[in-house]
Amino acid sequence: MKTLENSPTVSRRSRLLAGVAAAAAILALSAGSASAAANCIKGDRKAPYTVGWANIYSVPTWMKQTEGTIAAEVEELKTAGLVKDLMITDAQGNAQTQIQHIQSMIDADVDAIVVIAGSSNALDRVISDACDKGIAVVNFDSLVNTDKVTAKINTDSSEWGAGAAKWLADQLGGKGKIIVMNGPAGISVSDDRRKGAQPVLDANPGLEIITETNTEYNSAPAQEAMTSLLFANPEIDGVLSLGGAISAGSVMAFDRQGREQVPITGENARQFLELWKEKGLKGWATMQPNWLGALAVYTAVQALEGKDVPAFVKVPLPVIDDSTIDTYLARADQFPADGYIYSDYDKALFDKLLAQ
Repeated sequence: MKTLENSPTVSRRSRLLAGVAAAAAILALSAGSASAAANCIKGDRKAPYTVGWANIYSVPTWMKQTEGTIAAEVEELKTAGLVKDLMITDAQGNAQTQIQHIQSMIDADVDAIVVIAGSSNALDRVISDACDKGIAVVNFDSLVNTDKVTAKINTDSSEWGAGAAKWLADQLGGKGKIIVMNGPAGISVSDDRRKGAQPVLDANPGLEIITETNTEYNSAPAQEAMTSLLFANPEIDGVLSLGGAISAGSVMAFDRQGREQVPITGENARQFLELWKEKGLKGWATMQPNWLGALAVYTAVQALEGKDVPAFVKVPLPVIDDSTIDTYLARADQFPADGYIYSDYDKALFDKLLAQ
């Protein structure tokens, strides 16, 4: 007598169930890979990839240097057979134009978009749309609100502002009249630096903000803005400047008006660091590395290649003070006179940051 297990019907059923189980296992593995893979990416995307660089504006030297690191990274990835083309747009400071440019990249079905946001919220819809279309989206420096991106990359802008404010408070013994110089309003990196400074200022009620202003990240407009403030304020004990070229412009305005220099914070702008050394300023600075752009491209390609990348990549902030300024100035001739002296970077550094 045939046992049930040996019956043809059961054998066929067993084989069918085994096939279903095998298929399910394959699907599970695929799903596991998909869930382990980075956000947004889907569809049949294979190297070499087309990368879009949606620039908000290219005039400031910081942006030009950043674009340089992006272009250099793309050339390396082309050599490795991972990138085919780089599409570059310039919104000339207009967030609505940037939205149109990103939409054009979506329509062209680029594989990746790297972007500095001209507005923290205006770009949310188009960025989300790019993600929904399976495009790798890496947002760095000035960030969008939406989390529908592959990765966000930045230093901690709040920590930046807090560090600058603490140094100035310590320099002034927690008392004095100060001016606050901010970057453009509505840009997340500028707004976040200012927000980060506020708790420190609140903890030092002896620091009186006599005025504050927003200006472009360029020394010429910053110099004009500070000149106007100097005319209106005969007594100033310190400047909380939350940008590098802004600090250079402020120092030059003090000079032009024949005013005594006061303690000032800033960034790794070559002009500011050189003025600091030349005039023996009491200064403090940190660095927003231009190579964040290169890291954004590298991250996008790693994600397209199936690597799991962090949703947020935090880049540590260095401190530039009297003990470290010479190491930056020693490399000054490698950078434009109105540029930023940023640190070296390579694949090993990028892999370390992505392994966080």
